[in-house]
Amino acid sequence: MASPMELMCWGGDWGLPSVHTDSLIVLAYAKFSRAALKVHFINNPWKTPTGDIPVLTSDNTNVVQPKNILNFLRKQKYNADYELSAKEGADTLAFIALMEEKLRPALLHTFWVDIENYCNLTRPWFASRIPFPLNFYLPGQMSRSAMNQIVLTKGEPPFYNLKDVEAQIYRDAKECLNLLSYRLGESNFFFGKIPTSFDAFAFGFLAPLCKAELPNAHLQKHLHQLHNLCQFCENILTQYFIQNSTDGRQSSQQPPT
Repeated sequence: MASPMELMCWGGDWGLPSVHTDSLIVLAYAKFSRAALKVHFINNPWKTPTGDIPVLTSDNTNVVQPKNILNFLRKQKYNADYELSAKEGADTLAFIALMEEKLRPALLHTFWVDIENYCNLTRPWFASRIPFPLNFYLPGQMSRSAMNQIVLTKGEPPFYNLKDVEAQIYRDAKECLNLLSYRLGESNFFFGKIPTSFDAFAFGFLAPLCKAELPNAHLQKHLHQLHNLCQFCENILTQYFIQNSTDGRQSSQQPPT
C-alpha cells in the first residue's frame, strides 16, 4: 500500500490556517480538490527533506513550490480545475502569472523588507515559532532572501535605486488588486460556483495581507477598500477551514474531506 501524502507547511495565526502564502495556496487547493493529505505544521525548514516549506512527500518523492505540488496532486487525480474550459484554463495561467509578477514582490516587501512591519510583526512571529537557536538566524535569512528576490526581479533600468523599486512594486500591486477585484465582481469564486487553482493562488496571496495586523498598512488599506476580495477570503475560510484556526503549534492535522 502506498504511504499517505504528507504536507509540511508553516503554521497559522491571524485567523488563518497558515500565515505563509505558498503554504496557504497548497492547503486551499487540497481542500478544493479533496486531496487526502496529512498536514504537519512544523515552522522549521531544517526539518523538511529538502529545506523548503511547503513540501509534499509521497513515497520517495518530495515536491516543492505550489505549482509543482498542484501538478503532482492533479496527477493523483485530485483536480480542482476539471470543469474549466480551455479559455478559462488559459485565463487561470495568465492571472497566476500576473500575481507572481505584480503582487508577490509587494507582499515580500510588506512583510519582510518594510522595517516597521518586519521588526514589529514578521520577525517576532517567526522567531517565536522557530526553535532555538534557529530563531536567531532564520528570520534574518528570510528577510535577506526576500530583498534579493525583489532586487533580482525588479531592480533593472529604469529603476536604479531601492526607492524607485519600492514605488513601482506598490503601483504594480495596487493595479493587480484592482484587476482581481474587477474579475471577481460579485461572485464567490473567480470561475463559476466552485473554487479552482486560481482561487487557491488568489487566497494564498490575499489572505495574509487581508488579515495580518500590519503596523505599516499602506497596501493593506488598498485591499480593504476592495470589499469583494476581502469577502472572498472570508468565504473560503468559512467554507473550507475550521473557524478557530490553529496557531500552528501542533505537529499535524488531517484536514476533513
